[in-house]
Amino acid sequence: MGEEEGVTLEYTPTWVVAGVCTVIVAISLAAERVLHYTGVTLKRKHQKPLFEALQKVKEELMLLGFISLLLTVFQNVINKICVPADVTRHMLPCKLEKGHEFEKSATCSKNKVPLLSTEALHHLHIFIFVLAIVHVTFCVLTVVFGGLRIRQWKRWEDEIAKNNYDSRNVPKSKTVTDVHQHAFIKEHFQGLGKNSVLLGWLYSFVKQFYGSVTKSDYTTLRLGFIMTHCRSNPKFNFHKYMIRALEDDFKKVVGISWYLWIFVVIFLLLNVNGWHTYFWIAFLPFVLLLAVGTKLEHVISQLANDVAEKHVAIEGELVVQPSDEHFWLGRPRIVLFLIHFILFQNSFEIAFFFWIWVQYGFDSCIMGQVRYIVPRLIIGVFIQVLCSSSTLPLYAIVTQMGTSYKKAIFDEHVQVGLVGWAQKAKKKKGFRAAGNGSGQGSSHESTSTGIQLGSAFRKASTPEEIQPASVSENSK
Repeated sequence: MGEEEGVTLEYTPTWVVAGVCTVIVAISLAAERVLHYTGVTLKRKHQKPLFEALQKVKEELMLLGFISLLLTVFQNVINKICVPADVTRHMLPCKLEKGHEFEKSATCSKNKVPLLSTEALHHLHIFIFVLAIVHVTFCVLTVVFGGLRIRQWKRWEDEIAKNNYDSRNVPKSKTVTDVHQHAFIKEHFQGLGKNSVLLGWLYSFVKQFYGSVTKSDYTTLRLGFIMTHCRSNPKFNFHKYMIRALEDDFKKVVGISWYLWIFVVIFLLLNVNGWHTYFWIAFLPFVLLLAVGTKLEHVISQLANDVAEKHVAIEGELVVQPSDEHFWLGRPRIVLFLIHFILFQNSFEIAFFFWIWVQYGFDSCIMGQVRYIVPRLIIGVFIQVLCSSSTLPLYAIVTQMGTSYKKAIFDEHVQVGLVGWAQKAKKKKGFRAAGNGSGQGSSHESTSTGIQLGSAFRKASTPEEIQPASVSENSK
């Protein structure tokens, strides 16, 4: 270890210490203020899901800070852990050249080396930080560009509201039509046949690359959702609900869950010279993304097939029946889990590439050969573009075709009003129970309150169905 590397604060000029501290503190405070004012803005605009996503980002930054603290505090302890030199000559990311000497610690005995050098620990520290930043950035970009695509559907929502309902909310007259004459059925059923399973999956695979959601898709799925979950409110703004549901899911995607950290550890373990793990593993999110997009398109086709097989002619508009049975294992949430993993794994690939490039150089042995690098980058860009332009919009609308609806069906202030109502009812129950000294009345009131709340949640599809006065009173 060189003499300059061993200089402590005792012999460091005070202007250097003060200057470095000033820069670090200034950058930290600036970042904190940006996050704070972003949160204030989101709350002022009543963007609760995005605000919660921002809180999730803060949690990830706090976790990174804790990891950084642990690596710094235990740096000397790790350096003092010594192992036989032969153990460290296996499963290396780069081929060990002849004459290469491992760094030896002053405290090591003969033929022993440190478990992890100071420099390697520092590089690992930087990689973890880069990974988290890239993941958050990619998630934000995906949701932003995907959201722009979804917001283009608003014109369809406005057109439906304008064409189908007048100021008195009088629906159009119903006519009996051949079910196969509907555009939705023509696109997803005719030409495929009932038994052409392979052809149907092939159609779903191809459709995700062009016009993943057409006007007939949106119109039909929207009507199916409304007729299933809020039949009493035909003016329900499905597009607004869908945007709120997507924002609510975004806060889950932006985080790095424990199982994703396990994936990072496994990849670092398998990054052995000659295995080209970084190349082969790039195909994992690629294949998963295509599978998710195909499945979501196939759900739409299944809805069309169900109607076409059961009806020859229908009266009025075409109505599909949402069901969890169309999704993997009957759970639409699995799609969100896969998208979360795809975005993280793609972020990991890109972060690892740039970390190696900046830290060791493009010609580093750990970077690999160009013939493996270029396809890897192309796949990463392709995943990001396809997920933003097709898969995420598909997820936003198709996962609404499950048996249940999401809590985003209620506007934020309606949720607050109902929660306030529940809290008031609970307080009244407590007062009456204390006054009567009997548990029977309390039990009866609790059951009654639960029934009323459940009824309110089932009926209140939009804020218009609850009187503003009652909402205002309950939210105080």
